[in-house]
Amino acid sequence: MNKIILSAFLIAASLMLAGCEQKGPAEQAGEKIDRGVENTKDTVSDAIEDAGDKIEDATDRY
Repeated sequence: MNKIILSAFLIAASLMLAGCEQKGPAEQAGEKIDRGVENTKDTVSDAIEDAGDKIEDATDRY
């Protein structure tokens, strides 16, 4: 019985590993786009926060 369970586990593991392929060019391009969007979002968010800080500082003077 243990041999059957072990065999089933090894077959399942082999199938899972066979399904893991290298990333194709479309997937790589998609990941680059995702990183670009994240970087842009971070940059814009930082710029907005800096602008808010400058407005707050300017209003504190009055």
